[in-house]
Amino acid sequence: MSGNGGDVRIEAKWIDSFCEVFRLSGVAAGDTCAVLSETQSRPVLVHLSELALARLGARWFHVTVPTPRQAAPVPVRSTGASDAIGRLEPVIAALAGSRVVIDCTVEGLQHAVELPQILKGGARVLVISNEHPEILERTVPKAEDEATVREAMRRLKAAREMRVTSAAGTELTVRLQGARIGGVWGFTSKPGSLTHWPAGLVLAFPAAGSVSGRLVLAPGDVNLTFKRYLADAVTLTVADDHVTRIEGTSVDAELMRGYFAAWAKGPDDRAAYAVSHVGWGLNRGARWDAMTFYDKADFNGTELRAFAGNFLYSTGANEVAGRYTLGHFDLPMRGCTVTLDGEAVVREGVLL
Repeated sequence: MSGNGGDVRIEAKWIDSFCEVFRLSGVAAGDTCAVLSETQSRPVLVHLSELALARLGARWFHVTVPTPRQAAPVPVRSTGASDAIGRLEPVIAALAGSRVVIDCTVEGLQHAVELPQILKGGARVLVISNEHPEILERTVPKAEDEATVREAMRRLKAAREMRVTSAAGTELTVRLQGARIGGVWGFTSKPGSLTHWPAGLVLAFPAAGSVSGRLVLAPGDVNLTFKRYLADAVTLTVADDHVTRIEGTSVDAELMRGYFAAWAKGPDDRAAYAVSHVGWGLNRGARWDAMTFYDKADFNGTELRAFAGNFLYSTGANEVAGRYTLGHFDLPMRGCTVTLDGEAVVREGVLL
């Protein structure tokens, strides 16, 4: 179900990688660290986390919760909104009382309902994406990555408008007033913060009514919810934040229509069609073509959200706009030009 890789042999080099990222996150001898997992977590990631914490001399403990029953009408992937904790107060208290939480849940705590309580206690959360360890080994963050992402965040916060165009026909406008800006560089030593690994991207969660235009997904663009490179173009019309039309006669278009529609419980329920976040990739070490090398069960796709120069358009939950749903698409696109108040930060898919 989750492709949890229980038969993967532990490698010393992977423990080294985990130690490197934990050190960047300020883990030191004697620190109280919680490893959070669920019953369908990838065991090798849990074991590597425990071994690395032990090597660093941390005082670690492990919290395992049952993977909950699926209540959604379709398979749920790529949400970043784990529901494994299930608002269980003793679990929340244990995590909030820790200095560092190593999150090995399948979906991750990025948008989990319990996250504010956990961070309020001063804990910092490192989400380890549900990937084969080889992917994590290739995408270990570097200390200098923080400055790159912070500069992109500064520019995004200062801008009033983002425009995205492409030779394929994309023409999208995003008003940035009232947006929440975020960036992830793969480690954090700040109390009450969250990061994830792999990383290297900057995002805006726009306020309601801020996004309109046309999004043309070209062949080679990625639908990460389906873990699939598009073979044919799909055109999305976006009005008042929501996808209102899906054009295309291919299997790619039909799959998107069906998945969107599965979340609409009634004619007025359109949250899954709405924008979640928009941004661009900053990680020059991440690869667009990485998905070709791994079975679906070994690959969560966080690397493809971060490869340098991609424009990332995502649909679904957006707390800033007051919209909540587990229906979610992450759509990294190549070849786009992204401008902030007329100044390009990405030109034809090349990070400037």
